[in-house]
Amino acid sequence: MSEPSFDAYRNSYDDVVQDSIAFSGLKHDFFLTAKVDLLREVFAESFGAENKPSLLDVGCGVGKMHSLLKPLVGSLSGTDLSTQSLERARAEHPWAEYRDGVDSKLPFADASFDVATAVCVVHHVPPPAWTEFVREMRRVVRPGGRVILIEHNPWNPLTRLSVARCPFDDDAVLLDSRRARRLMLDAGLTPEPARHFLVFPTGHRLGRKVEAKISGLPVGAQYLVVGRV
Repeated sequence: MSEPSFDAYRNSYDDVVQDSIAFSGLKHDFFLTAKVDLLREVFAESFGAENKPSLLDVGCGVGKMHSLLKPLVGSLSGTDLSTQSLERARAEHPWAEYRDGVDSKLPFADASFDVATAVCVVHHVPPPAWTEFVREMRRVVRPGGRVILIEHNPWNPLTRLSVARCPFDDDAVLLDSRRARRLMLDAGLTPEPARHFLVFPTGHRLGRKVEAKISGLPVGAQYLVVGRV
């Protein structure tokens, strides 16, 4: 499935995602919040708790995370190949900047941002283009900045179930955290250890603490990898 086919899900995106994870008994917002909480930690570790980095969200779609990210960043930009998804993102987040994407090059100048993220996007990119995709993310990030990938963990059976149930994941080629770190190395980044999360379906503090202790094990539903520029 090509990115423009996400145009068809401009208005139904939320319902489609919720249907794919309904077996978990959790709302999609739970998973979004878990990602944002982890990004908050990474931003504080990378730039200091008082600093708010400029952020580019690559493959941002309709911008479901952007309201949650707004307090954490100095500015937020997004790009996507789906023009219909970007129309919805612009309508719902007029304070952010959105630019229509092109196939092989991000529509931003070199060294424009402190951070570039791609959240559950790489598995939609054809594998031969993965390294160039990450290189483009590196290009638009300033020296000392961060490139961050969040992806589904293919070793988690419930993740595979949710992907199988999601119609716009029918083209998904899942990559594990070792492959993601390899991509960062090949793109000229210095990868940090992967952090697997969503081990426990709870926001309880104890569960989060245990999850953090075992984040190096490939058991969580998703993972985050940071690459230093």
